[in-house]
Amino acid sequence: MFEAVEMPEDKASFYRILVAQAKALTEGETDTLANLSNVASLIFTTMAKVNWAGFYIARGDQLVLGPFMGNPACVRIPMGRGVCGTAAQEQTTQMVDDVNAFPGHIACDSASQSEIVIPFSENGEIKAVLDIDSPITCRFDEEDRKGLEALAAMLAERIQLNQLNY
Repeated sequence: MFEAVEMPEDKASFYRILVAQAKALTEGETDTLANLSNVASLIFTTMAKVNWAGFYIARGDQLVLGPFMGNPACVRIPMGRGVCGTAAQEQTTQMVDDVNAFPGHIACDSASQSEIVIPFSENGEIKAVLDIDSPITCRFDEEDRKGLEALAAMLAERIQLNQLNY
């Protein structure tokens, strides 16, 4: 149904298609866990040069592993630690060219060399983050950030963010 493709030079087109595919996958489905699972799978299977894609859910002062595709991952990440914890605490996208140079990086998978993390918040409260890792340095650029933030915005409109926190 969906397959990995080399990223076209026009990344904006790739992301328009990715958002449309995610929209189709989540259309009419109200279960947040199911939607996050399908979107993690979609990202992992369609984005080139990615070795992990998934979500961490905010639980108090930690992020807890949610739906993902890739190698087993860290289960709990403290707010403010690593790339995911920093994105959650600051509620801003973190794009890291070389994770080994990121202060406090948490190496869940030693193959990961670059990372992008997009936070989901509601009314100023962090709810989750979308985390994508790559086995190459400098994998993500400004076009990736824009495209993945557009995907996250669409997804935030479709999912019940309040279902993520209990």
